[in-house]
Amino acid sequence: MNYIGIIKNGIIKENPTFVLMLGMCPTLATTTSALNGLSMGLATMAVLICTNLVISCLKSVTPDKVRIPVFIVVIAAFVTILQMVIKAFLPDIDAALGLFIPLIVVNCIILGRAEGFASKNSPVASLFDGIGIGLGFTLGLTLLGICRELLGSGSVFGLTMWPETYNILLFVLPPGAFITLGFLIAIVNKLRRQEYK
Repeated sequence: MNYIGIIKNGIIKENPTFVLMLGMCPTLATTTSALNGLSMGLATMAVLICTNLVISCLKSVTPDKVRIPVFIVVIAAFVTILQMVIKAFLPDIDAALGLFIPLIVVNCIILGRAEGFASKNSPVASLFDGIGIGLGFTLGLTLLGICRELLGSGSVFGLTMWPETYNILLFVLPPGAFITLGFLIAIVNKLRRQEYK
């Protein structure tokens, strides 16, 4: 199996943010800054990798009738561990992301990859799928966070790029998330169309 192709697929062809358009709640709500977007993406990626690996290992012993509840329990276990680690070692990230860390449990990206890929493939392939989809999600959130922070606050990762007088407050507010995401999706679609010509 081509593991590099699986990773590339998650970043480009099946990017959760710009192509599949999954996980829009954390995408729009947590990307007020590049650091928040990166943190949320990495947190989701960690849960996705661990979940894919465990579900792939359990697929032969999981009855079809309880498949989805098993997936949810596995996801919830990893989210709980992640939340405890973030609270203990990264209190600033915990304060910034708040409720969105526990909400990773119901993130449709993770459940979708568990059902669509991990439950049908080998543990190694599922691990690489988690890495690819996780990187795609992380890149999407970070790019959105960079654009919103730059336009709304005049900084990137907290580094000031221009004076405060040039900032457009709209981009750090909820409507700015929709506008920025719309433009980024349009750019990605344009680039993907050119690639297939």
